[in-house]
Amino acid sequence: MKETAFFWFRRDLRLKDNSGLFHALSSGLAVIPVFIFDTNILENLPRDDARVTFIHSVLTRLKTFLESKGSTILVMHGDPLTVWKELIAKHKPRAIFANHDYESYAIERDQKISEICKSSGVDFKTTKDQCIFEKSEVVKDSGEPYTVFTPYFRKWKVRLESFDMTAFPSEKRLERMARLPASKMPGLDQLGFVPSSIRIEDPSIPENIIASYAETRDYPSLRGTTHLGVHLRFGTLSIRTLAKSAQKSQVFLSELAWRDFFMMILYHFPHSATRSFKPQYDRIVWRNNENEFEAWKEGRTGYPLVDAGMRELVQTGFMHNRVRMVTASFLCKHLLIDWRKGERFFAEKLLDYDLSANVGNWQWACGSGCDAAPYFRIFNPSAQEKKFDPDRAYIKQWIGELSSSYPEPIVKHELARDRCLKVFKEALAK
Repeated sequence: MKETAFFWFRRDLRLKDNSGLFHALSSGLAVIPVFIFDTNILENLPRDDARVTFIHSVLTRLKTFLESKGSTILVMHGDPLTVWKELIAKHKPRAIFANHDYESYAIERDQKISEICKSSGVDFKTTKDQCIFEKSEVVKDSGEPYTVFTPYFRKWKVRLESFDMTAFPSEKRLERMARLPASKMPGLDQLGFVPSSIRIEDPSIPENIIASYAETRDYPSLRGTTHLGVHLRFGTLSIRTLAKSAQKSQVFLSELAWRDFFMMILYHFPHSATRSFKPQYDRIVWRNNENEFEAWKEGRTGYPLVDAGMRELVQTGFMHNRVRMVTASFLCKHLLIDWRKGERFFAEKLLDYDLSANVGNWQWACGSGCDAAPYFRIFNPSAQEKKFDPDRAYIKQWIGELSSSYPEPIVKHELARDRCLKVFKEALAK
């Protein structure tokens, strides 16, 4: 029997242009694909989580396709350490291939699995796939990581070459998959979940949206953004493929660079996942009024743009990026509620939730993160509404009671601004 290797699908749920899969299929070993529904992650999710439904659906399609080619994908459910011990004992592979992951939990998990592999004489090989530049590939001339985006982006653009966007033709080597009988896959109910009513579109790159991105991206009533965040998050679309299309828009290209930047920051500064990147901001005395937090979550603040955004998020798992900035700033600065509470709520609801980007953007809104702008940048939701939703088309889509039972503002903007400046100034003066 031919010697085998595993390819471990994680944040890369595709057969096309998959770096780790390509390296596995180029190894000369018969490749057995594996996906693990990680109970350490699943136990913290709501039972109707749309992301779990989406992953299950994608895996079902992958499995069906591979079985039509005489192979399959082993879909497992449990603690990855336990699952890998069992798979290694049963199949005695030569190697396990996977793509890099940059979050603290994943780094710790992979280190433990690497140790299991080493003790069993199995190679554990991971490679870059989910970003253009990772870790220390774009750093200052001194070798130190950048902590401000603009100079990072300048060097990121200088470094970017066609090679960095070259696809790995993994889909052309699928005949090197191990020949396997069809396997059983746990249903959603066996995972402890129920199907979500939220549906996620298949990935496609809207060239017209990218071309006009700079002009349309800030208007939430328009389809001016690609809605591809969820596909980058789970790897159903290759970042290299998207980066090629992004050459038509420097503004859109910068969004991909922001994604790399936040991954790099989390990698070099893992404390920023739970603590302020700028430590002095952890001295802020937050009000953390629970009634006001509930009103924010439910879209009952009395500020239409904020409330429309929160209702869109809860109902669809998506929120327009301009509105994300406004709602986050409102929570931190108008209500003086800890950014971490908002970050966790977004983590629960966003289909495209990514720890590095979510934390990075929340700290940007708070002023505590990687940002050259001062803390006294405070969005006025009413002014933002007039500028970016002047005819209230977006607001009317999500708020039906504007002329009847809509609440008064939970706090006056001028009062909130003065209060925020006072609290932040006192904290930073300590």
